[in-house]
Amino acid sequence: MAGPRDIGLLGIPLEAGGAVAGTLMGPAALRTAGLAARLTGLGHRVHDHGDVTPETVADHDLPAEIAARCRSAGTVAGFVRAAHERALSILEAGQMPVFMGGDHSISMGTVSAVARHCAATGRDLVLLWLDAHADFNTPATSPSGNIHGMPVAMLCGDESLKPLLGKHRFPPLAPENVHLFGLRSIDQEERRAIALNGLDGIDMRLVDEFGVSVLLRRILADLDPARTHLHVSLDVDFLDPAVAPGAGTPVPGGATYREAHLVMEMLHDSGLVGSLDIVELNPFLDERGRSAVVLAELTASLFGRSVLDRPAGQRGIARAAATFAETTS
Repeated sequence: MAGPRDIGLLGIPLEAGGAVAGTLMGPAALRTAGLAARLTGLGHRVHDHGDVTPETVADHDLPAEIAARCRSAGTVAGFVRAAHERALSILEAGQMPVFMGGDHSISMGTVSAVARHCAATGRDLVLLWLDAHADFNTPATSPSGNIHGMPVAMLCGDESLKPLLGKHRFPPLAPENVHLFGLRSIDQEERRAIALNGLDGIDMRLVDEFGVSVLLRRILADLDPARTHLHVSLDVDFLDPAVAPGAGTPVPGGATYREAHLVMEMLHDSGLVGSLDIVELNPFLDERGRSAVVLAELTASLFGRSVLDRPAGQRGIARAAATFAETTS
């Protein structure tokens, strides 16, 4: 991700995918936290495309299984269809999109658009899902009926969820290209589905044992820079609630402030990231905008902010040191 980028911000103020109201205020909170100014301060060109206006979709317009088993399915469908179209237009304009949610069901619209764009441009889409939850439920397995717990299943091709996207079609993600990072709360049926489909799941036990750098480096090392478009989907509950309390589904034991920044700094150094979701920020539950500021700071790290400038030689030394540490562990 070297050099200035044209970045397209898009707000998707959706809260109907979850059970706790408040995430519709997420895009406004990120703007108030100075997200755009932080990025322009790094030399990037930022284009704010405003917020998505949802299509009108009624529950009865959807298949009975979705309408009966999923909360507010029509509202979610209206948002993800509109988000899909707006996301595709940003990508086709040559801008790197930053999608500001909204609950995590927005990724049904954003990542599906990225998948379409990658197919059209000959790129391989890889998804890094930074989240306490796997979000691999379906209408048949979800204990809550909350659609924000289903986007990964939909993006991997679950047939029962396709109607949420309406007429839009996209190539499903290959399970080996989906990396769930930071897991610590998974439903029982979801656990079986992850194992059956062969998704790469990295829970906090692995993070505790090996550290984020080793685990993330393992993922990034296998990706071809010439072909890979890496989409990062950052859920605020990836972070420990002590760091970011503005989450509707907080789970103790998440990433620390420095672990999260290290992830973002490594992603920047990889040069692979082509799009970003920032989701589940609930300002109603936050403390004086604290979580919004943390997310804005993390985004700045993803786009190149660092404590010190790191010339290529220093990066090479760091990589060599990391390789030595791995081979001697």
